[in-house]
Amino acid sequence: MTSTTWPVLRRFDADHLDRISLPLGGIGTGTVGLGGRGDLRDFELGNRPGKGFRPSVAFFAVRAAAGDGAPRALAVEGPVPVERYEGAFGSTAPHHGLPRFQQASFETAYPFGQVVLSDDTFPLQVTLQGFNPFVFTDTATSSLPVAVLRHRLHNPGGEDVRASVAFAMSNFVGANGTEDRTGANTNTVRSSEHLTGVTMTAPDLPEQAEAAGEVTMAVLTGPGTSVSTRTGWDDRNWGNGLLDFWDDLLEDGHLDDRATASPRPVASLALEVAVPAGETVDVTFLLTWCFPHRRAWRSEDHGNISIGQHSDDVVGNAYAVAHPDSWQTALEVAEQLPELESRTVQTVAAVAGADVPAVVREAALANLSTLRSPTVFQTADGGYYGWEGVGDRVGSCYGTCTHVWGYEFATTLLFAPISHSFRRTQYLHSTDERGLMSFRTGLPAEKYARTWDLAAADGQMACLVHLYLDWRLSGDRELLAELWPAARRTLEFCWIPGGWDADRDGVMEGVQHNTMDVEYYGPNPQMGSWYLAALRASAEMAEALGEADFAQECRRLAEQGSRWLDENLFNGAFYVHEVRPVADADQVAEGLRHRDMGASSTAEPDLQLANGCLVDQLVGEYAAGLVGLGRLLDPDHVETALHTVYERNFVRDFSHHFNHMRSFVLGGESATLMCTYEEGARPRRPFPYFTEVMTGFEYTAATGLLQVGRVEEGLELVEAIRERYDGARRNPFDEAECGHHYARAMASWSAFATLNDISYDGRSQTLVVGDRAPAGQAFWSTGAAFGTWCPSTAPDSVGELTVVAGELPLTSVVVSGQEHRPPAPVLVPGSSWSVGPGPRQP
Repeated sequence: MTSTTWPVLRRFDADHLDRISLPLGGIGTGTVGLGGRGDLRDFELGNRPGKGFRPSVAFFAVRAAAGDGAPRALAVEGPVPVERYEGAFGSTAPHHGLPRFQQASFETAYPFGQVVLSDDTFPLQVTLQGFNPFVFTDTATSSLPVAVLRHRLHNPGGEDVRASVAFAMSNFVGANGTEDRTGANTNTVRSSEHLTGVTMTAPDLPEQAEAAGEVTMAVLTGPGTSVSTRTGWDDRNWGNGLLDFWDDLLEDGHLDDRATASPRPVASLALEVAVPAGETVDVTFLLTWCFPHRRAWRSEDHGNISIGQHSDDVVGNAYAVAHPDSWQTALEVAEQLPELESRTVQTVAAVAGADVPAVVREAALANLSTLRSPTVFQTADGGYYGWEGVGDRVGSCYGTCTHVWGYEFATTLLFAPISHSFRRTQYLHSTDERGLMSFRTGLPAEKYARTWDLAAADGQMACLVHLYLDWRLSGDRELLAELWPAARRTLEFCWIPGGWDADRDGVMEGVQHNTMDVEYYGPNPQMGSWYLAALRASAEMAEALGEADFAQECRRLAEQGSRWLDENLFNGAFYVHEVRPVADADQVAEGLRHRDMGASSTAEPDLQLANGCLVDQLVGEYAAGLVGLGRLLDPDHVETALHTVYERNFVRDFSHHFNHMRSFVLGGESATLMCTYEEGARPRRPFPYFTEVMTGFEYTAATGLLQVGRVEEGLELVEAIRERYDGARRNPFDEAECGHHYARAMASWSAFATLNDISYDGRSQTLVVGDRAPAGQAFWSTGAAFGTWCPSTAPDSVGELTVVAGELPLTSVVVSGQEHRPPAPVLVPGSSWSVGPGPRQP
C-alpha cells in the first residue's frame, strides 16, 4: 500500500525543527501536534488549550531485521535537541532514553507534514507522514476528529526486511493539561476486517467533566500483516515497564499483553510487515477522539479578557454530535481514507501549484492551521466561534472579536458556513436595538451575547464589509434580507448623538474604540477607511433591497468622507490622526468607552496615534480591494502612504530596537513596526502597541503594497515574517499576537488572493480573471467552491477553468475584458472547461 505523493512548499533542516508543532485535527475538534523531529506534542483535545501537555507515554517505535541479521529498534524520532540534554535529573526530553534516528528533516505544505528520518546503521529509511482531511468549502470533511499518522518504510538495501511499527500511549482521558483526574481508565481492544485498535475510556469520571471522553488508536491491516496489542504495560517499578515493552518488541516484533493496575494504563499496537529489498511499504495509524463537554467562555463581566476563563455552562461540540464514537470514526475514516487523502492533496495542490511566489503560498496555507487550532470551535448547536488566540492553558480574548476577525478574509473565501455563522451571531444576537454591536459575543449566546455591551468602531464597520462579501459571493438575497435590518442599524449607530459620526459628514470624529484596545479621539485613517468601506458596502446592499434613498445617503457620505480624509489627513507622505479632545465626557455616547483600557481623561486624551505612521492606516482600503468595492481614497496618496510604511516601518535589524511591550521580533530579525514617529512628533504616551510587530498587521500592509503594484516591497514584508517562523525560533504553524494561533494572522491569505487576482460575483454568477502578471496557474474560490485557472496561448482557447470542489453557478467568465459563456449553468466538482477566445462562447 502506498500513499499519494504529497505537495511540499517548505523544507526544514536539522537545525530548524525544535519549535515545529503541526496541529493535526479537524475544525473545532482540538488537535495533536506533530513535532518536527517526529514526536507527538501539544495534546489539545480536552476542550482547553494544552501547549506542552502530552500523555506520560506517547511515541512510535520501529523494529527491523534484515535477512538473518539481528533485529534493531528505534523510536520514530530524530535526535534529542541539545537544549533538552541538561536537567536536575538528566535530560528533560520525553522518552529521552530511547534510541533514535541520526538524521531528521521536515517537509510540509499544510496540512501535510513529513518527518524524514534516516540512520546509516538501520536497515530502513522512515518517513512519518501526518495529516488530517482538509478540503476547502467542505466543513464536514474538514472537521473530522482524526490525525492520520503514516509510516513510510523504505528498504534501500539488497535484503528483505521484516519490520514492526508500534504505537504506545498512556490513557490520558481525564487530563487535558488543566484537569488531571482518573475514572477507572480502561483500554479496550477493538477489531474489524481491516482495522485493529484500542479505545481509551474513563467511565467513572464526573458527568460532563471537560476532559471526559474517549480516544482510539488504531492501525490499518492488510494481507501479509500481523497485528498485536497491549491494553497495559507491566507495573514493575524502576522504569521496568518501558524496559519490558522494549524487550518484548525487540524480541520478535509481536507484543504480548500484560496485566496492570495502573490508573492510566498504557495501550500499545504493533503491526508486522515485510519490506522487500528496494521497495516501500506503508503502515498507517489513526488517532480519533471525542470529548463532548465544552464549556462556554466566561462572558458575564468585563474581567481580564486576556485570560480566557470558562463558565459552568456547557455548549458542547458539534463534532461530538456528528462523531460520538471514536472507534466508529476510525472505521469510517479508514474506509474513506484514499478519497479523503486524494481530496486533501487536490486542495493543497490547487494552492501549491499557483503561479505565486512560494513564500506567499506557504504563508497562506500555514496560517489556515489556526482554523484547526483551539482558537476556533463549533458548539453543539452548530454555531462557530473563535477566540482571538489562545494561551498555553486558557483562551485569549473571547467573543469572536470583531476588530480582530475583521482583518482576515480566509474564512469567507474558503468556508462560507463559518463566515455565515459569524455574521448571524453578530447581527441576530450581538446587536441591540440602537445598533450597538457588542464586539465580543458572550456564550451561551441566548444568555450572554450582548453582555460586553461595548462597540468597536473598526470591528462594527468590518462586519458590514464582511456581510457584503458573504452576499456578493453567495448571491444569497435571503441571507442579506435576514441580516440587513440589524446591519443597517449598526451603520446608523455611527450617527447617534455623541457617536462616531454624529454630524453625518462621512468622517469618524467621535470616540472610537478599536483594535489597539484604546479609543482614538478624532479623525484617523484606520477607522476612517473602515468607515468608507462600510458605507460603500452598505450602499450596495441597501440598493439591492430597494432602499434607494438610504443607498444614496451612504454614497454621499462615502464621497464626502473620502475627500475630507485626503484633504485633511494626508500629510504628503502618509495619513495622520487629528486628535480632538472631548471637553465633557458625558457627551460621549454610551457604549463607546472601555472603562479600563482607554484614555483616563477625554479632555486630555493620551494613548493616541496622533502623527504616527501606522502600519495598517489603510486597512479599509485593503478590505475594499479584497471584496471588490473599488478605491476609497486618492490612488496616488494610497500608494505613497503604503510606500512610506515600507520605508519607515520596515526594519531589517532589531538588535538595537527598544520595545516596552511584547516582543514578536528580536535581535537581527526583520519586521514591520506597528508605528513610527518623526523625531519630536511622538506623543509622550502613544497607543500601547506602537513599538511592537504583529504578523496580521504586517500581512495587511504587505497586501496593500501588492494591491498597488509594489510587489517586491510587499513580498519582502511577507518573507521577513516567515523567516522569523523558521522552526528553530518559532513554530511555523503558530503566528502569535495576543495568544497562540492568532486569528488576524490569517490575513496572510489576503496576499495570496490578491496575487491570484480572480474574483467571483454570485449575484451575476460571473468569474472575472484579472490582468495577472504571472503566466501560470491561478487559484480562485467563492466560499462554496474553489478551483484553478490556467491561461492558454493556444489559438482555440484563452484558458482552462477547473472546479476542484463545490459547485460553481456560472453565467460567464470574463478574461481580458471579453465575456465567455460556459457549457453548463453549474460546473460540478472535477469538471474542466476550455474557454474559447471569442467575445462569447455558446
